[in-house]
Parts: sequence; C-alpha cells; structure tokens
Amino acid sequence: MPLVQLLFSYAAKMGFNKQNLVAVCSAALILITYVPLASTVEDDSGFLKAHNEIRKEHGLPPLQWNKTLAEYAQNYANKRSGDCAMEHSDAPYSENIASGLGMTGEAATKYWCTEKAEYDYNTNKCTGPEEDGCRHYTIIVTRITTQLGCARAKCKNGDMFVSCNYDPSGEPDQRPY
Repeated sequence: MPLVQLLFSYAAKMGFNKQNLVAVCSAALILITYVPLASTVEDDSGFLKAHNEIRKEHGLPPLQWNKTLAEYAQNYANKRSGDCAMEHSDAPYSENIASGLGMTGEAATKYWCTEKAEYDYNTNKCTGPEEDGCRHYTIIVTRITTQLGCARAKCKNGDMFVSCNYDPSGEPDQRPY
C-alpha cells in the first residue's frame, strides 16, 4: 500500500478526516523547512567516535564528550543557520567549523583530517600554501585536549553547519602530540 494511502487509512481510524490530515502534514512540512535541524547536546552524529579514531592513530588518549562545549557549539551553529557563513565564533575554546550538504560529525572530522598531509611534525609547521592550513587537524590531535563538544544546524540553503569546540586548547607553537 502506498504511504499516502496508509496515512489516510490510519487517519480515518484515528478519527481524522482527509482535510485535517492534510493540514497536519502541511504544518509539519513547514516546520521541517523553516526550523533548523539541530543536533542535541548528546553526540548523535559520530563526532566523538571519529575524533577518537584519529587520536588513537597517534597513541593519544580519547576525548570525553562535554555538554557545555556541545551547548556552546549548538548555540553558534543555530546562529549560523541563517547564512551558513564560514566564520568562527569568539569561542574561549579551540574551534573547528565546516558546512556541507548532509554533513555529519564523522564527515566533518574526516574533512578536517585531510590536512594531516600538510602537517610536518619535525618542524611543527603547516607545509601547504596557507600558514595555518593544517590547524583543523592539529586541533583534533592536540595531546592536552581532553574535552569535545560539537553540534550541527541545518542552514536555510540546505547545507549543514558544523561546529566543534575543544578544551583545553593547545598552543600553536607546541607540537600537538
């Protein structure tokens, strides 16, 4: 049975008529379209697992999920949902941001880690064309960092804005691991 027929059949059993069902579905569609789709303060998008897999490659201790950091990230992601602008917040933490269609926590983390190839451990510098072109990666693998909080929000353009915050922050002049 097609989904629409199934819904109408269920609605009839529950005492809804077709007009009421159409009104409820229309309201739901409007909410889905205009209300930012957001993560909760829990890690529901694979952020922590993806970060800890990368850290494990370097023998680093796993990060712990921090609800305060996640709430900060969620507030900022919600703020950026209007324009999806790739602008950092004024976070008192280290911060990574990304955006893209259907961007999950795992996808964002893997994206940031593509910068690994541009990090030279011996010189503790980025080797790419940009001076801080490996900073996203080094933030993830900073030894002194113990806490992670991330969130996502759906932007008006359909992309997903992602924000991760890390505490404590490492110093750019120190080797991350």
